Order: sequence, then structure tokens, then C-alpha cells
Amino acid sequence: MDPARIAQLLDPFLDDASPLPAAALHQISTYIDLLLRWNARVNLTAVRTPEEIVTRHFGESLFAARQLLAGPAPSNEMLPSSPASLVVDLGSGAGFPGVPLKIWSPQTKVTLIESNHKKVAFLRETIRALTLTNIDVFPGRAEDFPPASATLVTLRAVERFDHILLTAATLVAPQGRLALLIGQSQLARAHELLPGLHWKKPIPIPHSESRVLLTSTPNQAC
Repeated sequence: MDPARIAQLLDPFLDDASPLPAAALHQISTYIDLLLRWNARVNLTAVRTPEEIVTRHFGESLFAARQLLAGPAPSNEMLPSSPASLVVDLGSGAGFPGVPLKIWSPQTKVTLIESNHKKVAFLRETIRALTLTNIDVFPGRAEDFPPASATLVTLRAVERFDHILLTAATLVAPQGRLALLIGQSQLARAHELLPGLHWKKPIPIPHSESRVLLTSTPNQAC
């Protein structure tokens, strides 16, 4: 897909952020081509057109990245980048939002947790094709990942929401955060399941009638 068209489609999600570097746009273009090829034989996403992949998957993921991570746009609300910082994307699937978070913030260490072996193979091929470093795939269940180890845990479009959300909370390190890309209908359930967390006001996702980014404040205890 043409990088210039990708930039145009992503512009509403990045708002006042600096434009994505040309290298990042080329990585996204490569990612889309790879996703479409693999999707013909592995069910990675129900979204089938390149432009919808950009707006539905990359747009939402990069909108979250702009709120959460150091990148092209400075922000006082960002996760500080340091050797100890680790972003864990739980139930990564086709790599959203974990891989776009990495593209946005190359200095951030990212781990993608995925138990489906075909999706694991896709994620590893994506990392290789995009020549990403300091990102790996944990090919197993989240319950087997080291607890309280992540500075930021992200969660998007997973089945068994209740169980996975409770598991995600166990991965958050002291002073870490949990970020959910969910529907408005799930907000009350998130608050109910994790009453010990303090949540920021949910942020509506651009061009979505029901999707929001819900982020906890730095964790004292889950």
C-alpha cells in the first residue's frame, strides 16, 4: 500500500502529533502486505481491505501509542522509556496494538503474548520482515508469563474478557499501568472486575461510535 495514502488515513488518529517517519510508513506498508497474504490461509482478521486495516487496526493502535508511549509527539502522560520499561501485549493475535506500539516507539521493549501457534508464526515473520529489534513473542498462556513484570500491559479485542482482564492485572508491575482498547459496553465490567485500580477517564477512539481507550493510573496494587 502506498505510504502516502497510509499517512493520509492515519492523520485523524494522530491529531497534533508529528508525522510518522518515512521508515515507519514503509514498515506499516510491509505489515499490511504480509497480513493480507497470511490472512488468506490463517484467520488473523475479519478486515479484508488495506484501507480498512489502516483505519481499524493501525489507527486505533497508533492512537493508543500516542497517548501512552514516547514517540514523535512529546507528552507528559507518556510511559517513560528506560531499559527497565516493558510493554506486554496480551492476546496479540495479528499484532495489534503491540507491533504498532513498537513502530511508534522503537526504543521501547515489547513482548507479544499469543498462544495460537499459527499466529505466533505470523508474529515472528512480521518482526523479521519489519526488521524490528527488542521485541519478542511469548508463545504460550498469559498465566505462564512472569507476574508483575510489565510497565504497561495492553489488551484489545480478546475473547473471555473477564478472565483475560484479571490475568492482565497480574502482569502489571508496581507503578505500571493497564491499557484497554474496548467497547463502551465493557467499561462498567472493567471497573467491577478490578475495583482496586484507579482508572482515567476513557478516551473515545476517533472514527468509532463505541470504542474507547481506558487506562489505569500507575498501579499500587491490583
